[in-house]
Amino acid sequence: MGYPQNIKVTVDAIVFAYQGQDLEILLIQRKSDPFKGKWALPGGFVEDDEPLDTAVSRELEEETGIQTTDLFQFYTFGQPDRDPRGRAISVAYYTEVDKTEVHPKAASDAAETQWFSMNRLPELAFDHADILAKVKQVFLNS
Repeated sequence: MGYPQNIKVTVDAIVFAYQGQDLEILLIQRKSDPFKGKWALPGGFVEDDEPLDTAVSRELEEETGIQTTDLFQFYTFGQPDRDPRGRAISVAYYTEVDKTEVHPKAASDAAETQWFSMNRLPELAFDHADILAKVKQVFLNS
């Protein structure tokens, strides 16, 4: 019995670093619609023949220039309306980096990259505010 679904799979990379006691998150500014000009986590669609771990590393490198395979699966987000392009389930990954050792540069569909304090986040695209709320809940107990 077949199941008629039209669901896409995406990955999002939560890259964080500590600036003193302050937890900072690396965000990209979207170059294209949907949400052109808004800030978002680096990420994108998984290719048909691609493992999730490979997809998140690829997307992170394509959008920020950061090369790492040291990403850990965090949580899955699947609200039906999370992406205006259609139903998409996102698998979020996280990694911690030393800001003195990585130098993110906007590439691919990112217009800019920037570090933001978890306490002073800009308006975010998609459901990325919900994703970062879950990060706060799990990692910062708040």
